Amino acid sequence: MDEKYLISKNVKNVSFALMALGVLSIAFAFYADTDRAWANLLLNNYYFIAITIGATFYYAIQYITQSGWSAQFQRIPLAISSYLPVAAVLFLLLLLGMGSLYNWTNPNTEELKELMEHKEPFLNIPFFAIRMVIYFSLWVFMTRLLKKTALKEDQEGGLENFNKSELYSKIYIFILAISFSLFTFDAIMSLDIAWYSTLFAIKNFVSGFYHGVAVIIIIVIFLNKKGYYKSLTSEHMHSFSKYLFILSILWIYLWFFQFLVIWFGNIEEDVVYFIKRQDGSWNNLFILNIILNWTIPFFVLLTAEAKQSKKIVSVVCLLLLVGMYVDLYLQIIPDTTNKLIFGIPEIGTYLGFLGLFIFIVSKGLSKMPIIPKNHPYLNESIEE
Repeated sequence: MDEKYLISKNVKNVSFALMALGVLSIAFAFYADTDRAWANLLLNNYYFIAITIGATFYYAIQYITQSGWSAQFQRIPLAISSYLPVAAVLFLLLLLGMGSLYNWTNPNTEELKELMEHKEPFLNIPFFAIRMVIYFSLWVFMTRLLKKTALKEDQEGGLENFNKSELYSKIYIFILAISFSLFTFDAIMSLDIAWYSTLFAIKNFVSGFYHGVAVIIIIVIFLNKKGYYKSLTSEHMHSFSKYLFILSILWIYLWFFQFLVIWFGNIEEDVVYFIKRQDGSWNNLFILNIILNWTIPFFVLLTAEAKQSKKIVSVVCLLLLVGMYVDLYLQIIPDTTNKLIFGIPEIGTYLGFLGLFIFIVSKGLSKMPIIPKNHPYLNESIEE
């Protein structure tokens, strides 16, 4: 039960190669088109932050609901949380490019100037930076507290640390409900200060949870193939897949409800958001977003046999990661560069962030026993 994950040379080499490719692609992007480079950095920063927050939310939910089946896999989201301090540094670097990203930093029309008269007390660079520091400080502090308590449980056993983990998890999801909503408003919705949606934050939070679970599943299956988690069964896969299935329904519900309210209201300031994203070639991505994030996961995972298949679930999870990128591309790019371009900067930047994410998570996982040996529900999880 004290088994630890050892980072293989292949994982290190692949992650370093991807990071090197990312650095070169970002450098090329800044040389070719600065605005495009900053937009890609924002997209990928938010992408991996949302996945990390979603994975840690999943971890907290397991303690709050006292789920037994998932006990042996709980070190995966804890390892993913190791990415948060790195994400904080990377996101704060975006402050250097705010002029290229956020139109409220330099309102150039009378309409924007009028809007900023009301929003300037909140939307200003110093306060924006302060809020970012607060968000990441809270997330890093709470996830480290959860990790510290879990590792203490390994050493001491008993129920004291388990009960503490449950309490801290309840506090954490309350903090997330407020802080991640505000973070989403700041990071993405404020790209266009003339538009807003009361459903935007909860939709993105559910998306982070949804795709964070997909990443956890990919890691679990990968580790199982490498000889870890030998007790992984079809029942575990079925339980993981039910998360994906349910969240696919919740995702489309929130997406469609946001669309329906704006369409039905038909207010000029609101409908422009979807008109822009359904114009010309953008409409292809608009449809692809629904196919990848709802149609495929929902219909493929309808049967118990599909839910229990590692191959099928792996493919669905990988498509979901593409789907999340498409979703965020549609949220960010039309309000920044407004150019539907996908080339070296987009591919290279994503791969660079992916390499960094893989390395940080692998390193985090290697620093602790891969299975929580004194978790009170461990036997239930193994014997499922």
